[in-house]
Formats: sequence, structure tokens, C-alpha cells
Amino acid sequence: MDSESTTQARERVAQIWRQSRDWVVRLSLTARIMLGLFLFAAVLVALHTAFAKNANLHLTVQHGFRSADISLWVDGDLAYSGKLSGSVKKKFGLIAGSVQGNLSEIVPISSGIHQIRVQVQPEGGSLQQDTVTGDFAANTERKLSVSARPGNLSLAWIGTTAAAPMSGPSWFAHYASTAFLTIGGSIVSALTGFALRELPAHIRSRQDNAVKAQSTVAGQ
Repeated sequence: MDSESTTQARERVAQIWRQSRDWVVRLSLTARIMLGLFLFAAVLVALHTAFAKNANLHLTVQHGFRSADISLWVDGDLAYSGKLSGSVKKKFGLIAGSVQGNLSEIVPISSGIHQIRVQVQPEGGSLQQDTVTGDFAANTERKLSVSARPGNLSLAWIGTTAAAPMSGPSWFAHYASTAFLTIGGSIVSALTGFALRELPAHIRSRQDNAVKAQSTVAGQ
């Protein structure tokens, strides 16, 4: 059954590809160029979106679990997942106390207002989650303190600091993002201007061709 479904899916994709190719072949050279530029601009905007994480969320967790899974969601999208592990801390070096553990992670994030949801799933325990909203300025870092204990999960913001200066890949990503957006915007602007200039002439040409065809038919 899986093999048949895969074969049908491949045939469907091949059919769509042939139809798209035939449609492109029927376009005029100008229309093909415009379509290519539009797709190129779309790719540049997508790359800009991918590189646009210009702030940091510093996640710090204090917990009381021997083992647990932790996930962090930004505006409904999974941004980080990992493991929590803890050990029993002895009081005065002799008496066994409670389980304690900690975690620290830096999560890149785009500037702006975001809804942050933290979810903790202890091994053999009940799922816990909490949500908080935070405003991230460009090139800054906000620390989110998470306290996770059996039956209790709380989130709290702890200040805002300037992010570390960009260097290496981060520096390149920042300026590449700006370049992608600038080039993409220029292409979209050029396509819009071209369409506004050429569309009326294209419509008039089609109307003239239709009138000529009608005249030819009437003359016959």
C-alpha cells in the first residue's frame, strides 16, 4: 500500500511538473523573465526571513527532576528542545537532600514581541507548561528564568542586556539578511513598475487582436 501511494504521488508530481513546464513554454519571453525575477525576489525575501534572528533569548532553568524533557516554543514554533538532568544534593555533605539541576541555553530570536511557551515533561510525571510574552529589541539579550519543580512551573524575565558584538557567521548573516531584503525589494519594485507600464499596452494588443479576428470572421 505504501509503495502504491509513493508511486501515485510521484506520478502526480510529474504531471504537475509537465503542466507547469508547458504553461511556462507558452509564455512570452518578457513574461518568463518577469516570472524568473519574481521567483528570485521571493527566494531573497525567504533568505532574509531565515537570517533575521537578531536578538537572543537566554534560557536559564533551575529544576528538581532527575530526568525530564524541556521544550521552548516561540509564537507556536518549536525553537529549542533538550534534556534536564539532576542529582541529589547532600546537606552538610552527609544528609541526602532534594534533587537539583540547572540548564543554560542561548536561543536566537528575531526582534519584536513574541509569546514564549516553556513545556517540561518529567520522566514518569505530569506535563507542565507556562507562557509569557516578551519584547525583544534588536541586538539585545533577554534572560528568561524558569523554575521547574514537581507540580510547579514558573517563568520570569530578568533584565535586558546588549548582545555580544557580531562576528564571523553572525556578522555575515546580519549583513547578508540586509542585502537580501534590499535586492528583493528592488526587484519587486522594478517588476511592479514594469507591470504598470506594460499591462495597459498588453490589454490593448489583445483587444485589437480580438477585433481583427472578429472582422476576419465577419468578412468570410
